[in-house]
Amino acid sequence: MSTASLAFSGAGPIAAATRQRVLDAAAALGYSGPNPLGRQLRRGRSGIVGVVVGDSLRRSFRDPVSVQVLDGLVSTLGPLDLGVLLIPGSSDPSGPAVDPLLETAAMDVAVIMWGGTTDDPMLGALRRRGTPTVLVEGQHAPDVATVGIDDRGGMRQATEHLLELGHTRIASVTLPFDRCRGEGLVPPDQMDHLDWEITRRRLAGVTDAGVTPVAIWETPASLVEHGRTAGTALLSGPDRPTAIACQSDLLASGVVLAARELGLRVPEDVSVSGFDGLDLPWLAPDVLTTVVQPLAEKGAAVGHAVEDFLSGAGPSRRELAVTLRIGTTTGPAPDLS
Repeated sequence: MSTASLAFSGAGPIAAATRQRVLDAAAALGYSGPNPLGRQLRRGRSGIVGVVVGDSLRRSFRDPVSVQVLDGLVSTLGPLDLGVLLIPGSSDPSGPAVDPLLETAAMDVAVIMWGGTTDDPMLGALRRRGTPTVLVEGQHAPDVATVGIDDRGGMRQATEHLLELGHTRIASVTLPFDRCRGEGLVPPDQMDHLDWEITRRRLAGVTDAGVTPVAIWETPASLVEHGRTAGTALLSGPDRPTAIACQSDLLASGVVLAARELGLRVPEDVSVSGFDGLDLPWLAPDVLTTVVQPLAEKGAAVGHAVEDFLSGAGPSRRELAVTLRIGTTTGPAPDLS
């Protein structure tokens, strides 16, 4: 039995000829190898990484940012013989805050994507289970690994770029504030109820540049149609902003489309900046001015944080740099006098 086990594991002291004899005998018997469940029991591991995508799967897979980060993650976990269990985040405020899979499914490590907080109910459920957790774009905590980017610094750079172009009436189109996923103008008192870290940090980057937005529009998700809705509302009034700083490229592209539909020229009448660094050829001839984040590399960094836990190294902290890329959607502020 031990010789057969070594032959199928592909590791350990066994001669190549002996291993081949075992595999040939197994093939003759139609035996494909040890039961995976038995192997998991012996190892004390499931070989599964639970990944909470932060939204419904339907919306997540429409977002190239999610897809590219997941691709980087899976490409890193594959060589480690680890599989992925995708768990949808809470997308219905009236539904449960924690998917039952998060409390019952076998997993060696969990990953929470996109803006979790230290008091997130999903993180609380994983802590009660004692499951090692990697938090992406969330707050730092001593018992969890974190992977993030300098998105606050990136938004500051993008806003300073708009200021250098002479813009003073700058609006902001944001990602969701919390799991309620509201849509519309944000009243001042709502700023005290901003729960999601990714949205908080990117708004802080705008204020770090010395700008108080003339309007803040919350969207329920990073999708083009929500950016179009925001752009139509912000650019239809008499005191429209001359620049709109968006927290994602998909939102920014929606604002650009809204400006076109309203007969406004980009960037002559309104400048638009995004965040992510996506390739959006369908937006031609416009090329977004955007903060570029290394999406595949971020996914790989999450995979390496998982690897750290499984090797016994404990929680790690990784932060990746971002860069401002100037496109065609930002230009000098128009003269509105």
